[in-house]
Amino acid sequence: MPEPITPDTKDWTWVLEQPCAECGFDPSAQTLADLPTLMHDSAMVWTDVLRRPDARERPAPGVWSPLEYACHVRDVHRLFAERVQLMLDQDDPTFANWDQDETAVEGDYPGQDPAEVDVELVEAAGHAAGLYATITPETADRGGVRSNGSAFTIGTLGLYHLHDVVHHVHDVRA
Repeated sequence: MPEPITPDTKDWTWVLEQPCAECGFDPSAQTLADLPTLMHDSAMVWTDVLRRPDARERPAPGVWSPLEYACHVRDVHRLFAERVQLMLDQDDPTFANWDQDETAVEGDYPGQDPAEVDVELVEAAGHAAGLYATITPETADRGGVRSNGSAFTIGTLGLYHLHDVVHHVHDVRA
């Protein structure tokens, strides 16, 4: 088992207000209507990443391999789709806490099959994209609250979600 990664404890909600200097994501350049296409396009990148001969190799101690990042992105798509559906089904739900590092360990990210992860990631991205495609101006402002108190609308959650997946494409240099 590889050594644990360095936990990311940053509150990334600032990416809703300003561009990310690391990956170049600019929230003001995206709209809710853009999400389905952008989710699809970002997912397609992972097929080539997961076919790399070094997909299982960590670039540095404590940093996820491309495979581990792909597993995380798959799970991010699943989690955000669940949260959007919750926001559609309930008024102002509070989301359960999600520990990405615990999920990586419990899910044995390094031991997963890259070909299976590729299929699962594309399916999860497609499901999330399809869900965002159903959002109307009347539902875009439905709210939800993360366990740390950060409040989102479906629109802001979608941008936060998009940044996460775009940023990880950057992390694996794709």
